[in-house]
Order: sequence, then C-alpha cells, then structure tokens
Amino acid sequence: MPSPRVTVIVATYNWSTVLPYAIDSVLGQTMRDFELLVVGDGCTDDSEQVVTAIKDSRVRWINLLENTGHQSGPNNRGLQEAKGEFIAYLGHDDLWLSHHLRCTTDALEETGCAFAHSLLIRIPPGQDTAMPVVPEPQYRWGGPPSCTVHRRSVIDKVGGWNDYRKLSIAPETDFFNRAQAAGFKAVFVPRLTAIKFPAAWRKNVYRDRPNHEQADWSRRIRSDPDFEAVQLVRVIRSMVSDIPREMPIRRLLRTFAEEFAKRVVGRLARFWPARGGGIDRYKKYKGL
Repeated sequence: MPSPRVTVIVATYNWSTVLPYAIDSVLGQTMRDFELLVVGDGCTDDSEQVVTAIKDSRVRWINLLENTGHQSGPNNRGLQEAKGEFIAYLGHDDLWLSHHLRCTTDALEETGCAFAHSLLIRIPPGQDTAMPVVPEPQYRWGGPPSCTVHRRSVIDKVGGWNDYRKLSIAPETDFFNRAQAAGFKAVFVPRLTAIKFPAAWRKNVYRDRPNHEQADWSRRIRSDPDFEAVQLVRVIRSMVSDIPREMPIRRLLRTFAEEFAKRVVGRLARFWPARGGGIDRYKKYKGL
C-alpha cells in the first residue's frame, strides 16, 4: 500500500471520554490521505477499547509499556511508526476544524518550508470567549503542537522530542528551536484551524475526566458553516474592546499580538522555575 501523505499523532493518557471528539475531528478532515496513530502513555483505562471500536483502517492504537509523564514519550513512539511525509499532532482533548490538514500541508507544499503553524484559540474553562495563539515563526515563536505540522525530514536531522525533565523550556519549543537552528524554515498559515482546551487551566481534569466542553464545541463546529469567521470576530471584539476606535487596523493587530504575548510569557514564567518544573506543577493541578 502507498504511504499516507500525513501521519497524525494523538498522545493520550487515561482520558478516554475525550478521545472520540478529537478522533472525529481528524476523521472529518477534507484532506483524507492520512494515518492516525493514537499513542497511549501507559494507559490503564478503556482508551484502547474506545479507539479500536472505531472501524476505520487509518486509525491505529499503540500503548507504551510505561508512563513517561508527558506527550513527548508518545509523540516519539508515533514518530518511530510514522509513514507519512508530513507529521501533525493533536492533543487528545483538542479539536481541529475540517480544513486543518489541507491548509497546513498546502502551505508546506507551496512554500517549501518544513514547519507550518496555524492560528489556534484557547478556551478558558466554562467560557465562550477564546484566547488566540498567533505563532510568529520568523521571531522563533512557533505554535502549540495541535496547530503544528512539519515534514518528516525534520526528524531525520534533529531527532524527536526531548525529555521535559532535562529542559528549561517546553519540549515543543525546544523541538522547534532545534529545527530552526538546523536551518529548517517555518510558515504561518493565517487560518483558524485548531481549538485547545488547556488542561493546565482545568483543575483535576485527569481525575474527573469531563468531556462536556469537547462535546459542545464539536457540535458548534458541525452545525455552523461560518464557525471560523464567527469565532475570529468574537476574538477580535473581546480583545480590542478597550482600544480607541480611531487606531489604524495594522497597529491594532500588532498591539493585540504584543499584549497577548506578554500575558502568555508572564503566566508561563511563574510555572517554569527550573528544569521540568513547569510541567510538574501543571500535572499536580490537573490531577495527575
């Protein structure tokens, strides 16, 4: 059989109730030439049964023998198994819009770049107002894994994801920085393609294992043909409501991006005091 164009890797750990929504958002892609590897980080719940019940030959379940404590471990196993020319990641509690793979892989083909980062929105707990993440790869600022696609050739040159316990920055940032240092170029895709529900903002989610937010937002995506446009308008209205109306649009958007970046950096700095310290604190909060 010919190799798929894209390998999608979903790292998961003992949260089977959200898996169907993430998987559905992959299977609903308009670009159909992919394989989906759902890689358990030593799962002990019914995640395997949930995945194997999906009757689609593109979907495969893999489970690590031991828990590694971070998506880096499952991601690396997925990379070992990957057959696609391009690699895409999706958090097990995140969602893609149906054009995610088409937009990002088309951008890679058109530009010759090795990385594509799209616009992603983060949903605070119990809220409709989204917080955007606008990657700026030209300034060494990539996007979260769920809005990142890269060529498989990157792995051949720089290797996979490093152990978070040996890093002073997030593993996805370390991976992107190593790729850029090796000369790989990145492109920003100006389309909203991914929705993230940060577990680090949701206390004890791994203990309670809710799925109501994923269910609700999945329904919204399916039922509203203008979902992307509607969400972008809501984001802009919520973030710039206090900015003077006469401000030029370019300056407005630049101010918006700068202010958001400051907030993110400030928040992360409080939780990353030492190697692996940020992730370990988040894990405790999440109920791990």
